[in-house]
Amino acid sequence: MSYFAGAAVRGADGWTAAELDLGGAVDLDDVAERMRDVDPDADVSLLFVEADDIYLTILRLDEGENLRVFSCDSAFADESRLGALLVGDLQPSVLDADGASGSSSSSSEDSDDSDESDDDDEEDEEPAADPDADPIGDADLLTDFGISPQRLLALCAHEGMMPADVTAEVCQIIGCGDEVEELREA
Repeated sequence: MSYFAGAAVRGADGWTAAELDLGGAVDLDDVAERMRDVDPDADVSLLFVEADDIYLTILRLDEGENLRVFSCDSAFADESRLGALLVGDLQPSVLDADGASGSSSSSSEDSDDSDESDDDDEEDEEPAADPDADPIGDADLLTDFGISPQRLLALCAHEGMMPADVTAEVCQIIGCGDEVEELREA
């Protein structure tokens, strides 16, 4: 399985990006250590792992600690050794019965916005999740950057969006889009 692993880290001088080699990684602690090596003093370290233009996994460290992981589809764990390493131990689903993130509550602001739009507009703005995909992990990991769990899930479920497209959109929103784009072009 081919993959791209791009780290975006925010330190004292702003965002920097680096491609990581995850070959030979033995566990999540090893992956986290490789993230720390990009900038040991980083406030935030993000790793975007895109596999075979199908799967996207996002990992986050805050000040080098508390690894959080989100993946667009639990099937990644069954498809490859890398998938099993990154998402094999995550909880089965980030969604509750209502389709909202199980680890966060919906704000009244979000529900007010959806009440004001009609059903067709709502579908265009936040498409339903792919019925075959099973997002897992911590969909809240980018909330402080302005990407709600619902927005992250909608990006992952949007028809025609490749993992690289989702990564690019997320990076633009959080302010490291140029750095990650330069990394891809290198």
